[in-house]
Amino acid sequence: MSTIEIDTRELRNAFGCFATGITVVTTLDGEGGAVGITANSFSSLSLDPPLVLWSIDKRSTTYPVFATSPHFVVSVLSAEGAPIASRFAMKGGHEIQGERTVPTALGPPTFSDSLAVFECDVFARHEGGDHVIMVGKVRRFTHLPEDDGRDCGPLLYFRGRFGNVTPLTE
Repeated sequence: MSTIEIDTRELRNAFGCFATGITVVTTLDGEGGAVGITANSFSSLSLDPPLVLWSIDKRSTTYPVFATSPHFVVSVLSAEGAPIASRFAMKGGHEIQGERTVPTALGPPTFSDSLAVFECDVFARHEGGDHVIMVGKVRRFTHLPEDDGRDCGPLLYFRGRFGNVTPLTE
């Protein structure tokens, strides 16, 4: 079996050419405290049953909590959510303290200015190299309607930076 030498910094730069939306995924630890982590790996997976996925680095300080929790909540952030995304992307700063949150029926909170929220039961966990792919079965969801009067688009991640999108003219 041959191995290919890959420059991981350049591979990361190449991955960064794919613009992604930004989410913060939350769950509860064993004592009922809420933790969150920024994730740009979120994706819809299936409509029947309703499934979503995201991945977490096994080296993350929140990994042990997500590895054992039966639920998680995905908050899709608007462009106004960049400070929240930055906060939960930092190493070690994953406890939810004082952020504008809203409780959910499953327990883990969401953020008040989210574009969409998916409350999930863990459906499966799959090994994926240095990450674990978390698959969630959607129990409840909400989203802002297109005509809600707010002029704020999604928060995006592109080439290592947060940004937003300007819609193309019709």
